[in-house]
Formats: sequence, structure tokens, C-alpha cells
Amino acid sequence: MASLQDQLRGLVYSTEHGQTCPDCRHPLDQCQCAEQAEQARLATLDGVVRIRRETSGRKGKGVTTIDGVPLPTAELKALAKQLKQRCGTGGAVKEGIIEIQGDHRATLKTELESRGYTVKLAGG
Repeated sequence: MASLQDQLRGLVYSTEHGQTCPDCRHPLDQCQCAEQAEQARLATLDGVVRIRRETSGRKGKGVTTIDGVPLPTAELKALAKQLKQRCGTGGAVKEGIIEIQGDHRATLKTELESRGYTVKLAGG
């Protein structure tokens, strides 16, 4: 890990290129950091989609989370939109995890299996 001094020394703006990425030091329009992070996320997946119900940190409200879907972010958001419409609830995509409000594990499992994914119900 870089020291604080190394982190503060980085170029953040250039009159020649405009804003620069703090990680790769390239101009923002040429930055590849987001694409590399997306490829790394997809490489770590094992091909099994896990569905679990979570309530921690949500004041007792249940949320169904879907993790491990091997899709890029744009396609993941489109899939989340279709799943939310199927369940008739709201939700979001956060850090590659689809969150659907309420307990819809059975509905989501059958829907994802019909789309060709290997699905496991995780957690309790």
C-alpha cells in the first residue's frame, strides 16, 4: 500500500489533458480502471448464482439478494429491472449484487433457472 505522501503527490488535473485518474494516472477519457475491475469481478465468479434473504442493517426489513450472476454491469442492471418487474417490488444493484425488496426467493429461483443459471438458495 502506498504511503499517504505518495497518495497526495499524484497529479489530479493537467491543463493538457484535463482530469486524470488517481489510480492509473491516465486522462479520465482513457482510463481503463473500471473495465479492469469489472473483468476481475467476472473472473472471480464460480458460475453458481446464490439467492439469500438478508435483514441485517435494514431495521428488520427483509431483502432478497442475488449474488454471482456472471454478467457485465449494464446487463446486470437490465436483469435486475426484469426481476423487479416479475416480483412487483423495488430494488437496486450494488457492487454486482442485485437486491430485491421482500422475500421472493422461490419466485427468483424459478425465474433464474428458466433463464439457464445454476441457482442455490444460500443462508437460512
